[in-house]
Amino acid sequence: MIRNFKRTASILGVVAAGSAALVACGDSATDGASSSNGESSAAEGDLSGTSGELVAEGASSQQNAMEIFGTTYAESVDGASLAYNPTGSGSGRTNFVAGQVDFAGSDSPLSEDQVAPATERCGGNEAWHLPFVIGPVAIAYNLDGVEKVNLSVPTLIKIFKGEITNWNDEAIAAENEGTELPDQGITVVYRSDESGTSQNFQKFLATAGEWDGEGQQFPNAIGEGANGSNGVATQVKNVPGAITYVEYGFALQNDLGIAAVDFGSGATELNAENVNVALEGLEFKNEGHNMVVDTEALFSQTQEGAYPLVLTTYEIVCSAGYDEDVQNRLKDFLTVALNNQDALAEIGFIPVEGSHRDRLVEAVAAIGEGA
Repeated sequence: MIRNFKRTASILGVVAAGSAALVACGDSATDGASSSNGESSAAEGDLSGTSGELVAEGASSQQNAMEIFGTTYAESVDGASLAYNPTGSGSGRTNFVAGQVDFAGSDSPLSEDQVAPATERCGGNEAWHLPFVIGPVAIAYNLDGVEKVNLSVPTLIKIFKGEITNWNDEAIAAENEGTELPDQGITVVYRSDESGTSQNFQKFLATAGEWDGEGQQFPNAIGEGANGSNGVATQVKNVPGAITYVEYGFALQNDLGIAAVDFGSGATELNAENVNVALEGLEFKNEGHNMVVDTEALFSQTQEGAYPLVLTTYEIVCSAGYDEDVQNRLKDFLTVALNNQDALAEIGFIPVEGSHRDRLVEAVAAIGEGA
């Protein structure tokens, strides 16, 4: 029996992490799972009701979202479940290409040398990147008595380069007229581990101005390092005057100040409305339903009201080539995820809406057609 079930923003769930099942494109994730009723979940809200376990692996940045989606999926389709193992984007992509999981969660697209093996894994069909989970990056700070801080991108670059070292620097003061800024040193806190967040933040800084760093390792010449997203957020919370870049949810959990960023058209607050303005302007490196985001175009957006400093994390799926049960489970899960976006708001993700949501709905409906 199918239960169309709309969850509220207070849902929290626990998803089984990991599975030993091997999932080739033509094989089900769970041997002996109940078979399909023969229908495909072809449209928004239209579920096939196929039971069994859907197996996925990948980015830890998606873990909390997958817990919510997995819980709602299990409550929407009798006998269905998601096993998502948050081992990291690289492992997720590797095991997707190897046919060991049904789909991968990833902060980054498949590498060039993975595209052809992924096509082979998908039975000769293209692998699609679906930007499902939108995680904005907050510029988070700890500044006692200062409720709001505006920072332009050039000022941000100077702070993270160590060229601006005090909160009452004239450059910061000029962007915060009427705010009494303390004579307090700035402590830059960065991710000491390799991180997709560091990689994307550096891409953003390089797109917007003069920044020499690249890759998943943030430069360690300035400031203090901490391991993981929770690590940098906790470090900022414990160090007066500290600042970092971190996923929005961790800034919220630690009750940190969140700067409004001037991307070129005035200080813009981080909220769902402003992130979705940026998502409306997404450009892709591919045509059709394979939506590899052009991050340079995203990060260079300057239109009024847009907050483009976001991680557009992917679900990497086969456009076709699954057996019927696996395909139906995947389409059911993704449909449920799209229909229950509101639950993401309280944990720091941005519910997708508008044209970007429409793109995802169309792509999910097209899985199995291979185009």
